[in-house]
Amino acid sequence: MRSIARRNVATGAAAALLTVTFVTAGQAATTTADDPPPDNRFQKVTLNDRPGEPMDLAVLPNNDVLHVTRAGDVWHNDARTGVNRVIARLDVYQHDEEGLQSIAIDPDFEDNHWVYMYYSPPLDTPVDDPATADVNEGDAPVTGTPADFEPFEGLIRLSRFQYRDDEIDLGSEQQIIDVPVDRGMCCHVGGDIVFDSDGNLVLSTGDDTNPFASDGYSPIDDTPGTNPAFDARRTAGNTDDLRGKLLRITPKRGGGYTVPRGNLFRPGTPGTRPEIYAMGLRNPFRIEIDPDTDAVYVGDYSPDAGVADPERGPAGHGKWTVVDKAANYGWPFCATAELPYVDYDFATGESGEPFDCARPINDSPYNTGLNLLPPVRQPDVWYSYDVSPQFPELTAGEDDGIGPMAGPVYQFDRKDTLKPRPVAWPSSYDGIPLFYEWTRDYVKAMHLDRRGNLTDIEPVLPSFVFDNPMDMEFGPNGALYVLEYGDGYFAENPDAQLSRYDHIGRRGNHSPIPVISADETTGLPPLTVTFSSAGTTDPDGDRLRYAWDFDGDGDVDARGPDATHTYDEEGVFRATLTVTDVGGRDRGRHASADIDVVVGNETPQVSFVTPVPGQEFSFGDTVSYEVTVTDDQPVDCDQVEVTFIVGHDEHGHPQSTASGCTGSLVTTVPSGHDPGNDTLRGVFVAEYTDPGTDGTPGLTGSDEVVLVPTE
Repeated sequence: MRSIARRNVATGAAAALLTVTFVTAGQAATTTADDPPPDNRFQKVTLNDRPGEPMDLAVLPNNDVLHVTRAGDVWHNDARTGVNRVIARLDVYQHDEEGLQSIAIDPDFEDNHWVYMYYSPPLDTPVDDPATADVNEGDAPVTGTPADFEPFEGLIRLSRFQYRDDEIDLGSEQQIIDVPVDRGMCCHVGGDIVFDSDGNLVLSTGDDTNPFASDGYSPIDDTPGTNPAFDARRTAGNTDDLRGKLLRITPKRGGGYTVPRGNLFRPGTPGTRPEIYAMGLRNPFRIEIDPDTDAVYVGDYSPDAGVADPERGPAGHGKWTVVDKAANYGWPFCATAELPYVDYDFATGESGEPFDCARPINDSPYNTGLNLLPPVRQPDVWYSYDVSPQFPELTAGEDDGIGPMAGPVYQFDRKDTLKPRPVAWPSSYDGIPLFYEWTRDYVKAMHLDRRGNLTDIEPVLPSFVFDNPMDMEFGPNGALYVLEYGDGYFAENPDAQLSRYDHIGRRGNHSPIPVISADETTGLPPLTVTFSSAGTTDPDGDRLRYAWDFDGDGDVDARGPDATHTYDEEGVFRATLTVTDVGGRDRGRHASADIDVVVGNETPQVSFVTPVPGQEFSFGDTVSYEVTVTDDQPVDCDQVEVTFIVGHDEHGHPQSTASGCTGSLVTTVPSGHDPGNDTLRGVFVAEYTDPGTDGTPGLTGSDEVVLVPTE
């Protein structure tokens, strides 16, 4: 292995995917006893290929999976039947990146049935008025007075809810903690939830700061009259603010929380919040925890500057670090302990001195906390847009961005040595934290020694597809569950899915590959639908058993390769085909595929008239739009939502949302990007949800166009 000193470091081929992915024997490699098995001993099984805009997942003790969407849906995947259904819908505020961010289960879930969610309640925050096509009331002003900014003061809430009989009771909500945010403006409001061995909850929070006027460097604009949301010193660098942090709290019975010992500031310390465990984080979008040591693994997102500037500071760096004690990680003063930013005056355009990472001073007028901050702690891994000389394993392509995600630690069950679980990962991954890259579509194993020093980075299943991995978690069965976002922006992308990565061993049996089709998927009742499993295969050629669930209730309604069912009532029904291997080793392996049948309602067809794909524009232009919607119900143009997104590499930042079939949006100038060199796009996404009928819920249609900057 390549040896890496922890504090002295600075900073494939796609397998075909239908419902199941497997790797052929020809891809096997020569291995030793200490090496992980070759890729052909693993299999990818798709559990839900229409997951909405996926955000976060949680695996239950029975291997059922919950996952959430930004729009507020909570999906349930039944491990026994393969049926997917929405079991709850939260009403959420959705301007820019806000919505339903994350989900987690209580450490004592089997006894108390608590499910935690971090979400944006609507409150009374201003939203766009469709009657004023030339004004977007939902956008916070860039300049103004405190009175102008005050209506956009909001919060993101961490609450818990009761889960029983495969349902979430939204009426059982117990509020734990509110994190104040500034709404109506992008970015970095994500959060992730983990629990330590003492039952303490760790919540990550982003810096809630607009990065688009800082040239890709440190956003510290305190120009009088400018919206405070352009200064990250008010949040991530503020010892009296909950944003840009790891918060460590202990939930109380009935709601609320207490603060455990060991956080960064003692309770009662003036100018501090005792909830803060780690500070100086930009966008710690994904965190995980080591179940043996309680060390928190953190992936912190990078700013966008492609090169260093002596007048401003270092290029953008993504970071992965092991937080094993309370600390300050430097943002927005330092990228790492050895890479300070320059104190830049946005009003005059003049550069001062580099910040002192050993003694950072927060002199922002928006700082409500300590002036002298704790020294900056060096992360374990950091890397920029080019191939890192310190970490060449974190490969970079021509258009790769920086999207670090902290993955889970696998715990090998020693009982698997005698009688392996059919899908459990092997002992070679025991105790190893995973790292995954949202923009680069890979997973790495981060080997640490007994002292927590990084010793090696190795690829994990490099021949498999991890398409913008959004979250991952090992289940009680030892398999790796992954939520994939797919390529696209703030919608259900074609490649989005919930999947499971199984270890099938040297002589293991593959799960079948189901395919489902129907001769009719919409119509009025009574609607007779003929379903087919044509195209279904088994990689091992084993005998298969077919089961059909026509209405998503978990009961088997028919058996056999084909089936017919008549829907007599209106509604949206997710018909599921579950195919089980009954002829091979480890018989009983199954996989499912599903299709929606809409009875009494049709999905709206949404399309842009203007702008058109490939249309040229300049950032800063006001772009008019026109959207047409056709539906079997009267169309309410007030319910059409159009969002402008700055597309950068493989990710995007939503900037503004307007309502109405016609209107206009100002295309935010992405400061710090060079449209002539960077891979930038202007993306417009339109969505419309019809009102449904007495027997059917509303259905959503969408369209997307990508504009090309002329600079």
